[in-house]
Amino acid sequence: MQGTSLPPRDENMMDAGVTIRRPVTEVFRFYRDFRNLPSFQGDVIAVEQIDPTTSRWTIQGPLGTRANWTVRVIEEHANALIRYETVTSPRLRTYWELHFGPAVKDGETDVHEVMKIPFGRLGRAALALIGKFPAQEMASNLHRLKELLETGKIIDTSYSVAGRFAQQPYENGC
Repeated sequence: MQGTSLPPRDENMMDAGVTIRRPVTEVFRFYRDFRNLPSFQGDVIAVEQIDPTTSRWTIQGPLGTRANWTVRVIEEHANALIRYETVTSPRLRTYWELHFGPAVKDGETDVHEVMKIPFGRLGRAALALIGKFPAQEMASNLHRLKELLETGKIIDTSYSVAGRFAQQPYENGC
């Protein structure tokens, strides 16, 4: 799998990974269509595609608050890497990298996510005060992606907005 293009690991970075029993092309294609994110991301309520590399995400936070982020894909390699960031001032920017590659077993995909948030420990502490735990959310989101692509339904509701995942089957026709 390709190495991360983010700076060396520091207190601002978190990572998680999962193996999904689906081919790399299918997993990459599903994730890259950001309009699919609300189907498994715990706090992403809606995604509006603005142009091929820019989208507007509606995020639901604690106590029903909602925020809108503009997100831009800054690097992409088909079936291997998606790197994107929030469009904001550099000090407040959040970066994500998703690496996709073949797993040990044929037909399986390893997905590795790296996220860099602003303000390091202080930022994570502030988020924890309002009930947000980015490292745990990231791992749960990847687990839900796995559930959705392998079984067509979400069981894991951890680190998501309450009531977010009603049992609605997903037609696995990526």
